[in-house]
Amino acid sequence: MSVTDRTVLLGGATSPSGLALARALVDAGARVIATGRSAERLQSLRSIGAQVEVADATSLEAMTELASRLDTVDAVIPLVGGWRGGGGLAGQSDDDFRALLPALDSVRATSRAFDAALRASDAGRFAIVSSTAVGRPLAGGANYAAVKAASEAWTRAVAQGFAKAARDAGEPLRAASVVFRAKALDPESLAPRVLALWDGDAADLNDQIVTLD
Repeated sequence: MSVTDRTVLLGGATSPSGLALARALVDAGARVIATGRSAERLQSLRSIGAQVEVADATSLEAMTELASRLDTVDAVIPLVGGWRGGGGLAGQSDDDFRALLPALDSVRATSRAFDAALRASDAGRFAIVSSTAVGRPLAGGANYAAVKAASEAWTRAVAQGFAKAARDAGEPLRAASVVFRAKALDPESLAPRVLALWDGDAADLNDQIVTLD
């Protein structure tokens, strides 16, 4: 198996990391569907060969509507992110926490909307980008680490759902859910790991936490 001819949805892909990952996937022969809330910001993704959709990756309604229009989806990678912190524990404001929540919202919305499609694929993949801060949270980044930890927990629940569905159907596991952890996200380290999601068996990949270089 390889990423060639796979349909990969990147949710909230208008960041530099989203553009770099989309380019790597297109160059590898994948069909990339990139979502964002701004048609203008999506133009750079369209220019490299991605199919673009103006849709909010944090909205279950928007993602469900998009899923209903797509024939096949082999992978979903939500890329909504951002960082706010500092000020020690007392400086972890509610406003900062709310500003970080869209990252978790996108993980929840995309995984729910595309769960059936990923399980129907012969090699479905769901992956998120988390942070090494989850393993060693600091007081000044407590809001950020908490949101990332929640995102990881949700992603591991997706993995358990894939495994249970396969067991209940008496079929081999074909879908896998993976967490990528990075200290500081570097598209040059993320892209090869995403391309390699189809190099191994889903049973070996499912529920793995992979630390990026």
